[in-house]
Amino acid sequence: MKKSHLAVVTLAAAVALAGFQTGKAQAAVKVETVDYKQGDTTLEGWLAYDDAKQGKRPGVVVFPSYVGPADHDKDVAQKLAKMGYVAFVADVYGKGIRPKAGPEAGAESGKYMKNRPLLLERAQAAFDQLRNNPMVNTKKLAAIGYCFGGAGALDLARNGAPLVDVVTFHGALPTPTPENAKNIKGHVLALHGADDPVVNQQAVANFEKEMTDAHVDWQVVLYANTVHSFTDRSAGTDNSKGAAYNALSDKRSWQAMVDLFKTTL
Repeated sequence: MKKSHLAVVTLAAAVALAGFQTGKAQAAVKVETVDYKQGDTTLEGWLAYDDAKQGKRPGVVVFPSYVGPADHDKDVAQKLAKMGYVAFVADVYGKGIRPKAGPEAGAESGKYMKNRPLLLERAQAAFDQLRNNPMVNTKKLAAIGYCFGGAGALDLARNGAPLVDVVTFHGALPTPTPENAKNIKGHVLALHGADDPVVNQQAVANFEKEMTDAHVDWQVVLYANTVHSFTDRSAGTDNSKGAAYNALSDKRSWQAMVDLFKTTL
């Protein structure tokens, strides 16, 4: 009877401990909605972090695609938080402005591609929001951008922001001021579809020249049989449309970013 009772108690304790650990793991990553300002414009982003971690840690600002902050970006921020970073999802458009994919989002993002100073101001506002967070190690900062978001991340670096790393996924690489690349302080990694018709081979070649002329530590990785939006599951899988999800390129590009962060952050 004593052995049986002990076994029951031990089993109960083990179950309770497992339940506690599981609950703790589930509760560790927090995502908070954050209102912040650029001038008179109210912006709404997301802050993700692991509340089980102590002390300062590297920070990563995430610039979304042309639809603005979406579930994909929140997922990215949560994954980064699980890796030990503080992640902040930027809002370039403004609170409540969330265009639908297609012509509506194209028109909204076009406003900022035609007004790069305003894009930079919005990017800077998000960067400052992350940098000023007391959890963040301000000597270990990075920016990543998807599609349209690549322009925000790169323009921030071109303006001299103290970024250790800049990573773009099928990013908008062109700039009207390539001479500003001389201000880039950190590593630049562009992860791109080899068959991307939106940011095409000529745009990639121009970007490579821009980075080389400015003596930036850069790398461009091209993924075969891959077009634009290859990290976007909602883009379908038909490459003939010019934008399509590619599971293998999505996985490989994420790992490339992780590997860079491990060596630099």
